[in-house]
Amino acid sequence: MDTKQEIIRRYFRENDTERKIARDMQISRKTVKKYLQEYLKAEKVSQDENDPERLQDFSHSFPVYRSEGRYRRRLTPEMETIIKEQVADNERKKKEGLRKQIKRKIDILELLHSKGFRIGYTTVCNYIREDKIITQETYIKQVHLPGEECEFDWAEVKLQIAGVQKRLYLAVFTTAYGNYRYCGLYTRQDTLAFMESHNDFFEHVGGVYHEMVYDNMRVAIAEFAGRHEKTPTEALTGLSGWYHFRWRFCNVRRGNEKGHVERSVEYIRRKAFSHIDTFDTHAQAQAHLEATCQRLNSYPLTTTGKKPMTSLEEEKSTLWKYPGVMCCYLTQALRVDKYATICFGTNRYSVPDHLCGRMVEVKIYSNKLKVYYQNALVCQQERNYGMHQWQINIEHYLRTLLLKPGALHGSLALEQVPTELKELYLQYFKSQPRGFIDILHYCQAKAVSSKKLVDTVTQLTQLCPNDVSCEKVIALLGNQTPLTLITTKVIEGEIEHFSHMQLQEIASIVNNIKN
Repeated sequence: MDTKQEIIRRYFRENDTERKIARDMQISRKTVKKYLQEYLKAEKVSQDENDPERLQDFSHSFPVYRSEGRYRRRLTPEMETIIKEQVADNERKKKEGLRKQIKRKIDILELLHSKGFRIGYTTVCNYIREDKIITQETYIKQVHLPGEECEFDWAEVKLQIAGVQKRLYLAVFTTAYGNYRYCGLYTRQDTLAFMESHNDFFEHVGGVYHEMVYDNMRVAIAEFAGRHEKTPTEALTGLSGWYHFRWRFCNVRRGNEKGHVERSVEYIRRKAFSHIDTFDTHAQAQAHLEATCQRLNSYPLTTTGKKPMTSLEEEKSTLWKYPGVMCCYLTQALRVDKYATICFGTNRYSVPDHLCGRMVEVKIYSNKLKVYYQNALVCQQERNYGMHQWQINIEHYLRTLLLKPGALHGSLALEQVPTELKELYLQYFKSQPRGFIDILHYCQAKAVSSKKLVDTVTQLTQLCPNDVSCEKVIALLGNQTPLTLITTKVIEGEIEHFSHMQLQEIASIVNNIKN
């Protein structure tokens, strides 16, 4: 456009000839003549139609090069057929779920070269675009009402927790109205984490959004009943029944239908863990994530200039009432094997040994397992997220160990008892395992803690370090009334004599401790 204006200026203002203009500007005389003729034509039309804007539009417009008469000299009909076949094959792969194996334009170009055709990459791209083999999708701008819609999605992150690299999962919530973000950090991307994340989010905002939006995740969709019909999981229907929200599923491979949370996933993960990815505990990582979300929610949005936390306060009056926390667990019936354990998630958990061979009902929480037999709670175990591990409680085997005391020494149950109890056994009861089992049986029946047992044995060793017996420990744990010994009775026989001496010693120990 600068060249065109320079030609017009020099011709009409400086009275230069076409030859001189072409020579000074080093362009063709035909180009100079073309621009001058177009200007004169536009000037005449402007005067005839009394429309000065026509001449102004010509002066401000860029030169136009006519290309409708041109033809592709290298692109032959045979090449066009091959290109169309490859694009059609890409569409077939998309429908069959092979989206990651489609051919790009450069791959189509390489195929043409391998068949001996001489053609450039730009020509292939222009043909695919101009001939509308691939049409660009049109999007429709949406308007979101306060409290109406919230979007959910998962994200994966790898962090160093206590020196071990772990793969963790972010449950990300983003409101459609104000783009308010909330995020939780979970060990697994499973049903329980899905349910608990909703509990945490609704408790955090103090209300319930009218509609939740999900993509085609397994924790939300149980099965596809058709191309557009999807059956929700029991977890989703349970959440909807408790919180009374509607749900909506996106179409397959249409992340733009929940674009707020799609952008939030990458944004939160980058802002929270791009600089800091090492933590001592899982709780520390969660606290860092919450602080990051709070900081991001305090920044004004570039589109509206409003802070997300301010928008959330505006939405709270339109949210549905928060009904409280929903209990999140799964129920499963399991059989107790010959080791008095149940198997869940490749790990084994001990149960009371009288349940061997029976079916029990297990309530599975994210951090624990509750075992029920005939509608009665029989035990509770902390959930283990390892692989092929045994989690044994020695109290579950006391009935069997009373019959098989020799099995105690090399048992996994003894290996997993608290360290102080194991040291107590090895120091004082290694040669008398039945006595140690009797002590544990008494502690279980009387609800005596391990700490009290260790403290009692410590006191006992101070009084009689060379004679720590099961009877003395149980007597001290029971905190019995001091014994009154009858010294006037005639003691006959060796057994009665030693029994009398032991009772006298226990009474002396109890009296000394009380004093």
